[in-house]
Amino acid sequence: MNIRGLWDVLRRRWGQVLAATVVGLLAGGVHAWTAPVTYRSTAGAFFSLVSGSSASDLVQGSTYAQNQVESFAQLAVTPEVLQPVVDRLDLSESAVGLARRVEVTVPTGTVIVEVTVTDASAERSATLADAVITSLSAVVERIAPQDEAGDATVRATTVTPAEVPTRPASPDVLLALLAGLFGGVLAGTGLAWLREALDTRVRDAAVVSELTALPVLGNVPAWPARSGRVVVSSAPHSQAAESFRQLRTNLQFLRVAGGDGAGPRDGASVLVVTSALSGEGKSTVSANLASSLAETGARVLLVDADLRRPTVADVLGIEGGVGLTTVLAGQADLDDVVQEWGAAGLAVLPSGPVPPNPAELLSSPAMRSLLAEMRARYDHVVVDTAPVLPVADASVLSRIVDGLVVVANVRRVRRRQLSQGLGDLAQVSAPVLGVVLNQVRRDDESYSYGPVGDGTAPARGSVRVSPRPGSAVAGRHPVG
Repeated sequence: MNIRGLWDVLRRRWGQVLAATVVGLLAGGVHAWTAPVTYRSTAGAFFSLVSGSSASDLVQGSTYAQNQVESFAQLAVTPEVLQPVVDRLDLSESAVGLARRVEVTVPTGTVIVEVTVTDASAERSATLADAVITSLSAVVERIAPQDEAGDATVRATTVTPAEVPTRPASPDVLLALLAGLFGGVLAGTGLAWLREALDTRVRDAAVVSELTALPVLGNVPAWPARSGRVVVSSAPHSQAAESFRQLRTNLQFLRVAGGDGAGPRDGASVLVVTSALSGEGKSTVSANLASSLAETGARVLLVDADLRRPTVADVLGIEGGVGLTTVLAGQADLDDVVQEWGAAGLAVLPSGPVPPNPAELLSSPAMRSLLAEMRARYDHVVVDTAPVLPVADASVLSRIVDGLVVVANVRRVRRRQLSQGLGDLAQVSAPVLGVVLNQVRRDDESYSYGPVGDGTAPARGSVRVSPRPGSAVAGRHPVG
């Protein structure tokens, strides 16, 4: 993962990183608050050889002391040294217990032994350090070799008496907080990476590009329920409404909704809107796309061809008891069931009664004849149909329309499902034009108010329809 990829992960999952960081800080604070307060005090002794008076003897004595000083340090934590300290100070712990709180060091190249004692009391830590260094000096002088007169050949001199510490050695509040902060950020970042790796949702255009060569035609953000489902009409100046106008513009540049007769068939451009799964918002996208097309003054017909779970009538708040199936059954003419909706004069053909054989109706000669009539009377026909994976309705319609748009809800559809849906359409050579991402995060919204393909560099986050090699539109309807 490159730096940009890492930044995208952190931007999408900053809440998790922040939560883990707060938890880490709290853990560091709790540790600093609850950890026992301890003090450390250090005393040091210098060891030297006292036998001999010549320069050669002194050099040999110094070498001997340096060779033995490590042994003296090991001796400091033995019961031979610590038990007299326990007895003299009347401690409640044993020599072994005291040894756990004693740390002995020998500065490099010296014959000095430093003894550091940790204790809950500042005064007692200094007392213990002095007592241990005194006992060590006595033991070393007693067990060291003696000269001919019976005197000790090693002398220990206390050079650094222990001082009472003024500040506790632990807990270090700042260090605990920094450790908690670092650990929280590290854990949060790791958790974000892990969840990103396990997340199979189609989050953005980058994921779509990994699955298919088809372009992303638009990014539709979620909007408040109070704005209604046809946001192009109810909130025309909102960002969501502008995203549908951008989708309309991108489709016009693909010459699907251009209304200039340049499509694969004469007359109106017939566009099918579908999705891989149900509940991805395809009917809402269809209604808003049709409404945005009607804003241009064109004659637009919105058809609810989802004959299994029709929702266009509910989205627009119109009567759906008669409609497409009524016309296909020969019980009414197109004029009898088409309803006008909105100030722009959008024509709507609801689904009508749900039939027992939807796929057969959509592939019937009556449907072909009806589509031909729609082409002759309207500039644009937007057809909402059933999702691809559960049923074959979209594949059936793909044979008699100009193009399909697949809606992918970034909060619902998974990569495998979208890939399988696009694969099913590819098997029947469906003219899929691209993908529309629905309910994208607001900070991921993509808008481009300038003309597509004008030769300028796109603004950051803008949508450019750029058919990829192998896509349904590559080479047939170039952009720009």
